[in-house]
Amino acid sequence: MSDTATRYERSDFQSDQEVRWCPGCGDYTILASVQTFLSTLDIDRDKHVFVSGIGCSSRFPYYLATYGIHSVHGRAPAIASGLAAANPDLNVWVITGDGDGLSIGGNHLIHAMRRNVNMNILMFNNQIYGLTKGQYSPTSEVGKRTKSSPMGSIDYPFNPISLALGAEATFVARTIDMDRPHTARMLQAAFEHRGSSLIEIYQNCNVFNDGQFDDVTKKQARDEMMINLEHGEPVTFGAEGQRAVAMGLDGQLRLVERSDVADEEILVHDAHRHDPSLA
Repeated sequence: MSDTATRYERSDFQSDQEVRWCPGCGDYTILASVQTFLSTLDIDRDKHVFVSGIGCSSRFPYYLATYGIHSVHGRAPAIASGLAAANPDLNVWVITGDGDGLSIGGNHLIHAMRRNVNMNILMFNNQIYGLTKGQYSPTSEVGKRTKSSPMGSIDYPFNPISLALGAEATFVARTIDMDRPHTARMLQAAFEHRGSSLIEIYQNCNVFNDGQFDDVTKKQARDEMMINLEHGEPVTFGAEGQRAVAMGLDGQLRLVERSDVADEEILVHDAHRHDPSLA
């Protein structure tokens, strides 16, 4: 906290650099969400450092009026780990993408989470390589047709959340580029967490992979398919909360109509549960 209790506006975190992403890119909304969030913290700008790798998302440090490092492909978590260890007073943020963080940077990512270094990792996932013009990425679905896979990708995709949980990450969350209120809540929760945090952000690439997340972002789909997890609350969803996640006698989770099960059968989200397999 600043000794002078500095009050910031979002504009205080906007650099003098021209933001150069494709018109309509989801990165614009993420940038606005992060700038707005930082302005609420009353922490001096020189206490923040953003470290990025290579890719569209990794231009992020240029557009923030904080310290920043635009590093090399996939190595942002390693560089950020050194910063966090050398100066624990810094708020260290890693900006990466699904290609940068899960392909060449995969080892650096999982070991940063395994070591529980105190930093926040924001992974922009658009399920495509955007900067290099549309090749399939480690999160692209099987059968994805691109310039590098004209017959369809045969690789099974990574699930970043499953990967993070498997690496024993101590904070894992997912949000969507266009949901700024939810993004802000996830940023706040990650910031308050001591240790490594990973936030996967579904980010639309309207040029090379437009509409990839329509199943959870379009209003009707969002009302029916989006499951918002709130600590201590029953896991319900649907436009009127009419559906739920319940556990059967066999220990398996299933989607049910809320009216068909007793309240005690509905899973309750525990964000602090050591075993994350049951939410």
